[in-house]
Amino acid sequence: MFLCVSLNPAIDKRLRLERLRVGDVNRVRKACPSPGGKAAHVAMVLRTLGADPMWLGFAGGATGKQLIEGLKELSIRVHEIPTSASTRTNLEIVEDDGGVTEILEPGRITDDELPRCERTLREVLGQATEQPTVIFSGSLPEGAPPDIYKTLIELAHEFGSRVFVDTSGDPFKFALAGKPDFVKPNRSEAESWSRQTIDNPASAKRIIGAILNAGPAAGAISLGSAGLIWHSINGDTLFAAAPQLSVQSCVGSGDSTLAGFAFASQQRLSPAEAVRLAAACGSANCLAPGPGRARAEDIASLKDKISVGTLA
Repeated sequence: MFLCVSLNPAIDKRLRLERLRVGDVNRVRKACPSPGGKAAHVAMVLRTLGADPMWLGFAGGATGKQLIEGLKELSIRVHEIPTSASTRTNLEIVEDDGGVTEILEPGRITDDELPRCERTLREVLGQATEQPTVIFSGSLPEGAPPDIYKTLIELAHEFGSRVFVDTSGDPFKFALAGKPDFVKPNRSEAESWSRQTIDNPASAKRIIGAILNAGPAAGAISLGSAGLIWHSINGDTLFAAAPQLSVQSCVGSGDSTLAGFAFASQQRLSPAEAVRLAAACGSANCLAPGPGRARAEDIASLKDKISVGTLA
């Protein structure tokens, strides 16, 4: 059972144009809306890998209805928590030269909606017939306390769940204290937490070690085109180099990577095979028509090209 929890979902809209002209009129050649927010991307890739994930999150207004219908069209099970505020819209502007600009709206929830989320999560986990893998990913909406992920991690652990987390800033710092089973910051998130620069795999190894000392059992730092580093409290440090690709956009690649790690854990793959699959999922997302739309054939092809080694 995979449960992808989204406190701040969105409709993602990828806009394609020749060049973004700031302060001027821009005519878009193509607009592609799709279900969004990091947890939705994770659920999409899990579905591509052959899993049957459930998405649990807030949704409101016309955009919320569009989000829920879009997830169902992708054969993703949905447990919706209605909100008074409309679900936000995020823009990803892709230029012909490869430049990508993101414009992210804030989400909002009210004081009574967050406890509803906790009750719903408890109910869903209480009905589980197998060990759940719960994935908390994404930013927080306005109105949510920065330690909410810690609270939800501890709730999920009450039901024996494996817990995966991908967030940033204060929510990431508080989440570590909840002792999740796995965390996956990207380079900038890890640098922000540690207040150190990652300029090579060795510095990434030091920082992921420090992150795990703060509570998680295992974790990885996605380094974009520089690769992926994985470490666990009781294991070696592994590094996967990123393959050379003709990139569409890398928005959502971290979410795709997290999905690969979650799926590998459920399948009980070895650490090296888990890293290889996760790196392939993240790389395949760069070739996809939208965030979270990594294709199964790309994942399979790239997995054969990715080498994983131990980092001394």
